[in-house]
Amino acid sequence: MTDLSQDWRAGGFGLYVHWPFCAAKCPYCDFNSHVTAHVDQQRWAAALCAEIARVAAETPDRHLGSIFFGGGTSSLMLPETVDAVIRAAQAGWGFTNDIEISLEANPTSVEKGRFRGFADAGVNRLSMGVQALNDADLRRLGRMHSVAEARAAFDVAREVFGRVSFDLIYARQGQDRAAWRSELREALDMAVDHLSLYQLTIEPGTVFGARAAAGKLRDLPDDDLSADLYFDTQEICEAAGMGCYEISNHARAGSESRHNLVYWRQGDWAAVGPGAHGRLTLASGRVATEAHRMPGAWLAAVETGGTGESLREFIPRDEQATEYLLMALRLGEGLDEARHAALAGRGFDDDVVASLSEMGMIRRQDGRLMATRQGRPVLNAILRDLAV
Repeated sequence: MTDLSQDWRAGGFGLYVHWPFCAAKCPYCDFNSHVTAHVDQQRWAAALCAEIARVAAETPDRHLGSIFFGGGTSSLMLPETVDAVIRAAQAGWGFTNDIEISLEANPTSVEKGRFRGFADAGVNRLSMGVQALNDADLRRLGRMHSVAEARAAFDVAREVFGRVSFDLIYARQGQDRAAWRSELREALDMAVDHLSLYQLTIEPGTVFGARAAAGKLRDLPDDDLSADLYFDTQEICEAAGMGCYEISNHARAGSESRHNLVYWRQGDWAAVGPGAHGRLTLASGRVATEAHRMPGAWLAAVETGGTGESLREFIPRDEQATEYLLMALRLGEGLDEARHAALAGRGFDDDVVASLSEMGMIRRQDGRLMATRQGRPVLNAILRDLAV
């Protein structure tokens, strides 16, 4: 049987840090985020650092290639908290020479004022949640900033950080193709090296989900318009030199999010903070980890029990193969067929591959299998066929 103890190296090694607090809950958000009036940042920094030390002791002789501070709203962390976490990570693993340290930020004045402090702590890439470039839609999305504030914050970010990304949501209520094409071109004029462009999805358990269930969320694009908006996005971004390297992510060559590539290439990542999910290859095999979701429960578990984990389970090879298939086919580079076969114990069904290829949904090249531009919008159907 093939030894998979080093398989994670094909994807790299990163650290995800989840900060669960937000100033307000957006109506479309289903992330593990919580609104609270006060956070004891010193106490939280100590708990996050303790978790990093615990996981580092289990994963020796590695160097981190990336750290990602997500949330919630991680730019609500004090720079001192971010500094403490980065120092703990460096002490636990050491860093590669070109480590990418990303932090998600909202463009409010409070968070903007912390940008230089984050950079001094070691953050070298900022990912900003802009979400829309018109004020009416920002209000509809529950955002706490205006377009003018977003632009001002973005200008500061460009001065402070070498790499800056921002997010936009499209297929919003009442949005047509002309409006999105205009907004996207405006965004590309602002962009430094990376854009994350997500279609609005209505998730159960969110405010938008409840409104939709009650028939009160109107003017959403239908499937045909959503598909048109997707293809418009690809066309305009490619023409601007910001090709799609992952279904929702666009970058100039060499500016892809290295941390997110760890996920999509099925590397290993340690994950600390409430609700954080990780993947680690240990002597016993590859395991999935989960942390307690509620902030208070997580903090108490770390401080009294020595671990914030609520679950750790072994991932069988066939499930590893499925995870690799699901994640890697999101990438423009696709998946390595030999690596997938080693995980799955077999190659893909040639008849299925041939059929999907004839339909123009996938293609094979240099030992890799990838979805085509036409195939990406129906990726779930492709995955179902290939997973048989």
